Amino acid sequence: MTAIYLQSNETHSLFHRNKGRLTGQKPPLKPKDVWAIRILLQIHGQMRDLALFNLAIDSKLRSCDLVALRVSDVVIAGSIRERAVIVQQKTGRPVQFELTEQTRRAVHAWMTQHALFPSEYLFPSRVHTCPHLSTRQYARIVKRWTASVGLDPYKYGTHSLRRTKAALIYKKTGSLRAVQLLLGHTKLESTVRYRGIEVDDALQISEQVEL
Repeated sequence: MTAIYLQSNETHSLFHRNKGRLTGQKPPLKPKDVWAIRILLQIHGQMRDLALFNLAIDSKLRSCDLVALRVSDVVIAGSIRERAVIVQQKTGRPVQFELTEQTRRAVHAWMTQHALFPSEYLFPSRVHTCPHLSTRQYARIVKRWTASVGLDPYKYGTHSLRRTKAALIYKKTGSLRAVQLLLGHTKLESTVRYRGIEVDDALQISEQVEL
């Protein structure tokens, strides 16, 4: 009885701490939302945000790894890499990611505008005490992006961008192993949470199977 009472109090406390907010796993963005955000950033000429957004979608990196990217991580011999590799802070393991043509163009435009050198961080912070964009700053930027296209900024977060392409790849291929490699997960169990399959998707798949 005591354990149940304590658990109830913890749940009650958690509810009040997060009152008005949606907690739990953040869903991936839908393709139409990705394009809506991308177009808005292009219209408003927000080069840094466009490069950050495109790179977040392509790289599927955790926020701590994304904000800590250096120019040398994505540039070789003056050109933007088509593929890059970094060592993840969380696992200490390398992970590779692709940079699509539109991402390469956005990153190049941002670097040119800001005159960044290879040794510099790709997304320097505007706060003098931070050498690069912090994960907290990045989270606020993501909220602004999602709100700008009519999404609930508390429902989506930085992990939504990490999951977006991974979920789409899984829907198209059904390969958990491919998603595991792209996300840099050490355990397949961690990858399962990134599948992004919704009830409607499951029903459509089920409808296509005849017995």
